[in-house]
Amino acid sequence: MKKQVTNLRAGTAIRGKWNHHVYQIIKPLGDGACGVVYLCQKNGVKYALKVGTDSSRLMLEVNMLKKFSKVQGVKLGPSFVDVDDWVAPSQQTYPFYVMEFIDGVPLNDYLVGKKKEWVGLIAMQLLSDLEHLHDAGYVFGDLKTDNLLVSSSRVQWIDVGGVTAVGRAIKEYTEFYDRGHWGYGSRRAEPSYDLFAVTMIMLETVYPKRFDAQKDPRKTLNDRLNQAPLPSAYKQLMLDCWQGKYHSAAEMKKALGEILMKRVQTPKRTTKKRVQNDASEWGEMLGVGFIAVICYGISMWSFWF
Repeated sequence: MKKQVTNLRAGTAIRGKWNHHVYQIIKPLGDGACGVVYLCQKNGVKYALKVGTDSSRLMLEVNMLKKFSKVQGVKLGPSFVDVDDWVAPSQQTYPFYVMEFIDGVPLNDYLVGKKKEWVGLIAMQLLSDLEHLHDAGYVFGDLKTDNLLVSSSRVQWIDVGGVTAVGRAIKEYTEFYDRGHWGYGSRRAEPSYDLFAVTMIMLETVYPKRFDAQKDPRKTLNDRLNQAPLPSAYKQLMLDCWQGKYHSAAEMKKALGEILMKRVQTPKRTTKKRVQNDASEWGEMLGVGFIAVICYGISMWSFWF
């Protein structure tokens, strides 16, 4: 059964048993613990369709999509579109749901060749969105680059399958981003679990192939951090997070905001040719930097009032 839903060919028509909407498969986008996500289209509009074998797991994700379509006025993750069952040619019934298709670039690909300041700007956006999610009583859980796209210079979440209510055990995780794997805490769903994952995403920008824990996970991680070609201020922030200094996204965002306020400035004086080559990137950075500064301003306002 699992093999059948992971090998849907381009052109396959998925017809809903109950709502009778028809979606035409274009290509696979990725797979997870309980299903496969495909790019599809309906009436010329592209969507992301997830089909699986466990209806209860998929319904949990549907409920999350509906709940997080807007959290405190902020859109988190793709919008929910449809949910139904599909009766395959084999007469086996598979549950599926349809969501907004976010056309973006994988985070790691987006950061290739960009200045190190981008690492902090992306982390700032993640922390800002996580703050809203945590305030709503949930943690993302399986936060990783595979679940992040950059669209219009903004980080977008594309999979809410690991979202877990605060206080419960994390239901889905990937070892590289899991603090328990590195010996830096439990797998209990709390804000600091997501904060650790943010630091691993920052580290992954300079170690795109990731790395193993080896015999001493903590030592391995600390050695990699020391060797990482990242600004020292970023390294200290990450180390502080691992040592439990930050208990909320707001606290870590405030600390990162202070770093960014110093780093995201007009480029230093350099040659005319270098200025011309960097102009477009700095223009884009200033746009994202503006978002970061706004986030920092909001966090400062909340801190003092």
